[in-house]
Amino acid sequence: MAFTESNMLPLGMMAPSFLLPDTVSGKMTGLQDVAGKATVVMFLCNHCPYVIYVNPEIVRLVNDYAGKGVGFVGISSNDVENYPGDAPDKMKLQAEKAGYTFPYLYDETQEVARAYDAACTPDFYVFDQNLKLTYRGRLDASRPGNGIPPSGNDLRAALDAVLQGREVPPKQYPSGGCNIKWKS
Repeated sequence: MAFTESNMLPLGMMAPSFLLPDTVSGKMTGLQDVAGKATVVMFLCNHCPYVIYVNPEIVRLVNDYAGKGVGFVGISSNDVENYPGDAPDKMKLQAEKAGYTFPYLYDETQEVARAYDAACTPDFYVFDQNLKLTYRGRLDASRPGNGIPPSGNDLRAALDAVLQGREVPPKQYPSGGCNIKWKS
């Protein structure tokens, strides 16, 4: 799998709205359903080794911040015809196995991934309470095999800034991982 980096949307843009099926609960879930004092939109998938590597830290981070009013949502936009391991029934199993406590949505049309200009998994976006983009990019500097353990430092710093009403530093680093599997 080719290493792909984030496209880095312009800071300050409004969060694109969505309404997608949650593979765990079976309910349709929208941006307003998950929005909080800060809102984290994560593009994930089941099979990407980069996502698998950071899953435990994602779960720790969600557990640390959900009680502080931060909303979280995971979205998978991969082409399930060519990547059946990312199908909704498998997403539900993965969410349970990984310990996701946030909605894990399926973007069948890939319109949401296009609206967010998502390029890779994992990819992270932080919006403030007004749903303006304050951070986009990586969880932290860890990658499988680089010797840096996942800590969530970059995403945690962004969330702390938003929750404290401070500006998130504009120097941000792209995430990197597997490319989104676009339909042909």
